[in-house]
Amino acid sequence: MKRMTIGLLTLICLGATAPPAAALEVPALKGHVNDYAGMFQPHTIAFLENDLAALEKKESTQVVVLTIPSLQGEVLEEFSIKVAEKWKIGQAKRDNGVIVLVAKQERKIRIEVGRGLEGKLTDLYAGRIIDECFKPSFKVDKFDEGILKGVACIRLAVQGEFSGMDKDPAVTKSIWKRDWFLPAAIFGGTVLFVVLLLFFIKMLGPSRGGGQGGSSGDSGGSSSDLGSSSGSGSSSGSDSSSGSSSDSSSGGDCSGGGGDFGGGGASSDY
Repeated sequence: MKRMTIGLLTLICLGATAPPAAALEVPALKGHVNDYAGMFQPHTIAFLENDLAALEKKESTQVVVLTIPSLQGEVLEEFSIKVAEKWKIGQAKRDNGVIVLVAKQERKIRIEVGRGLEGKLTDLYAGRIIDECFKPSFKVDKFDEGILKGVACIRLAVQGEFSGMDKDPAVTKSIWKRDWFLPAAIFGGTVLFVVLLLFFIKMLGPSRGGGQGGSSGDSGGSSSDLGSSSGSGSSSGSDSSSGSSSDSSSGGDCSGGGGDFGGGGASSDY
């Protein structure tokens, strides 16, 4: 009995002094697709790399995929935030990044959404994308098919085009995409054109007598003023153009632009 007691105490002491299990390290960011679990075919990875690079170049939105062999005891949501904090996907101040994290052994998936995209890719839509686009294929181990469908749905969501968005009060449809916008724009444009036409007809009516010389002089002065005003406008335009060029050049190579994440998104088993 004493020996058993001593043995149990020894085991307890050894357990208390044993070093804690090492935390799962965040792997290096290699590109838009980081398949550390070896779940996808090379041609699928190549296609997604090109597709997501084109999306980033066009809109500066960064979408990246990470697969890991196992969470090694980590909580999926906590590890996802660790990845977001280290990789900083999305552009600084825009926070327009999305991370798709797949844990192969645990069969878990999460979509982590940057703060700047939480209005478009809401928690509701992130969950719906997992259920409708990823899971049907992932459940039967068709991982290439599932990742292609899932990323395509995410792309539609961040562009405001995911199926059913226009019926959801949580997502406001862009004004130029509403049904009434085009007829209203055509009607308003027609009315404006008629008003301007009548105005110019009245202004360009037959002139009388000797007021022409003074008018011409005034016109010259106006022309000169207009020239100087035009010069100043063009200078301001060039400033604006250079600012815009500088802003668009901030997107790029998926090295992490400094985006911020606040825990928005959704998780699920598959």
